Order: sequence, then structure tokens, then C-alpha cells
Amino acid sequence: MLSFLSLLAIRAQQSAFDIDLWPEGLPNSNGIDKTQPFDDSKQNFKPSIRVFLPEAAKATGRAVVCCPGGGYSHLAMDHEGYDWASFFNERGIALIVLKYRMPHANADVPISDAKEALRVVRENAAKWNIDPKKVGIMGSSAGGHLASTVATHSDSLTVPAFQILFYPVVTFDYQYTHKGSRHGLIGEQASQEMVDLYSNELQVTRQTPPTIMLLSDDDRVVPSPNSVNYYLALKKCGIKATMCIYPSGGHGWGIRENFKYHREMMNDLSAWLESFK
Repeated sequence: MLSFLSLLAIRAQQSAFDIDLWPEGLPNSNGIDKTQPFDDSKQNFKPSIRVFLPEAAKATGRAVVCCPGGGYSHLAMDHEGYDWASFFNERGIALIVLKYRMPHANADVPISDAKEALRVVRENAAKWNIDPKKVGIMGSSAGGHLASTVATHSDSLTVPAFQILFYPVVTFDYQYTHKGSRHGLIGEQASQEMVDLYSNELQVTRQTPPTIMLLSDDDRVVPSPNSVNYYLALKKCGIKATMCIYPSGGHGWGIRENFKYHREMMNDLSAWLESFK
């Protein structure tokens, strides 16, 4: 028998629709994305968004652009992406799941996809019952790095309204980073200038948006100092920040119910979303 949450997810997915991010052609290339056709099985993703809108009567005007993780080598589109639709839609929040291209050491590729996703959402805000000033970004693991990059590398007109980060890669310092994500985005021979540029704890400013980070204490894939140091950088700049560290769970749990602290995590995220409008 399908659970209540599963039924909600199916209902949300039935009303979802996809949009090609670059119908007029790609603005840059990772070296394989211009070889047609796109093929997800080969990690050659066509950049697009899947839009999940809440019922009009529930719409709060808020929206979240979601960047699934995958070490900048693949995408966990379900438990770090599509499966979140019912959670946000039931709270009147639109969820827009981004299928972004793998960088293959060209950092501009996924970043341009993420920024374009935000632009498309804002462009369609009136049609989708969204307030363009209430569009946030969310990411898990390497998707958290992409989300925090957009949050720290955008101007005052395009910066997201808030950011939700699950066990995010933040730094590219070898002491704490996830090497696969670092190598995937900027390559193994990256200069120190590039390392610093995409170590997002070094890029926080007073316009970086309010943030929540959710992670496990025993995460050995992306160690907790990624989030801790980002939190400290946010506080130094006077940014509202919340960090929830669960005793165990490792890495990559997303919205999976087998995560031991799933209920607590959902409550923490709900409370944070309710703390501002």
C-alpha cells in the first residue's frame, strides 16, 4: 500500500512540467554537452528545470530552486530533488528542480545553469504565483556547493532570497573538501586563486542570504568543518544562519525516511521556513 507521503509525491509529480533552460543554445560547454543527443546514462545532462507548483490557494509566493548533489560527476535527482516536491508544495512553496550540466573542470557550466534557473523562475513569477523577491536556492553535497556558490557569487539584484544546504561541500581546501567535487568543478591542477574563489566560506559578504545547514556529525565524505566554517563566516558578516548537526547518518540521506533523524530534520527545516516569510 502506498504511504500518504507517496500519494502526495505522485500527485505533485502529476502536475509538474519541464522547461529547457537554453532553448536558443548553450552559452558555454563542458566538452560533451554539444554532442547530441543528451544522454543521462552517460552523465551528459540536458540543462532543464522541473517545476512543481503548489495549489494556488496555498501559494505563499515563495519558491526554491533545488540543486541535487552528485560530486559534480552525476546527479541524485530523486531523494535530493524530485522527492522533496510534496514537502514544499504542502507548505505553499514552489519547488523547481534543476538538472544541471556536469562541469568537467569548467566551473562556468553548472553555475550558469543555476543562475539561469533562478532567472527563468523570476521571469515567470507572476504566472506561477511566485514573488520574485522570495526565490531561494537549495542544494545537497556538491549541489550545496553549487547553491552556496550562487549565493556568494551573485550581485544584489540576482542573489537568492535564502539558501538551504544539506551536508554541503563549501570549501576547496584539501584539508576538508570533497576531492571529487573539487576536481570535477575546477580540475586537479587548479590554481590557488581558483581554489580560493570557489571556497565559498571565503566569499561571504553582507548580501549573502539567510542560511540553514543540515548535516551529520559522522559524515566522512564531506566533513562538518565545511558547514561550520561557512556558518562562522556568515555570522562574521551578520547573516542569519542556522546549523543543525545530527549525531549520525553519514552522507547523502536527503529526504529518505531511513535516515535515523528524518523526523527531526523535517521538523527543523519546517520550523526554519516558518521563522520568516
